[in-house]
Amino acid sequence: MNEQFTQIHGPPPVVGMVGERLVPLTDEAEWAAVSPRQIAPEEWQRFEGYMSEIFGALGLAVESEATVDTPRRFLRALFDATSGYEGDEKLVTAFETECHGGSDCRISQIVEGPIPFFALCEHHALPFFGKAYIGYIAHEHILGLSKLTRLVRLFARRFSVQERIGRQLAESLQQILLPHGVAVHLEAVHLCTQMRGVREIESSTRTTHWRGTYDEDPQLRGEFFTLCGQRGLAGHG
Repeated sequence: MNEQFTQIHGPPPVVGMVGERLVPLTDEAEWAAVSPRQIAPEEWQRFEGYMSEIFGALGLAVESEATVDTPRRFLRALFDATSGYEGDEKLVTAFETECHGGSDCRISQIVEGPIPFFALCEHHALPFFGKAYIGYIAHEHILGLSKLTRLVRLFARRFSVQERIGRQLAESLQQILLPHGVAVHLEAVHLCTQMRGVREIESSTRTTHWRGTYDEDPQLRGEFFTLCGQRGLAGHG
């Protein structure tokens, strides 16, 4: 931790590189930088004191050699796990498609997954984790496969819910690429149901979001799930 000031620096002005052109992006609230998070040393110290009180009240021996730094480590881990609020300046690098306007542009799917993700539920601040599968039918541009992973992690590293992450992924890809269609499928295990309450052991939640051609064509949706199944998708509902 910086002795003077703790800060995660945000990305530069919100623009995306499409081919050789800079394209302004408008949806700053969804996937671009919101603002750099700044926490002064005295605030960290105060937060650590709060966590020490809470952990002690719950039964943790906070003064032992093994746990004296637990409040600090917990806050640092929580800060890192929510880094998605910082945005990602390297996210939007798109390339022109190879089909040059031919008929193949409308029928070729680009499918990536499984992409592992870990998130914190905004209702209990407990983890949920799983795998994401993303598919799209390119129009004029494609996105590097590594950027799909970065996009998933950007939205997962926030306090959120599974349905919102899927919606954000679908809408962001629609905005960035203007493709013919987008498909997003997430399957996750939620510890808020396994560590507390009903304790649904070995259960998982599946959500799917469609945009464009996928929403109009049941056969295309089936082909997407078939491709996902070949990559390890357990099933879909």
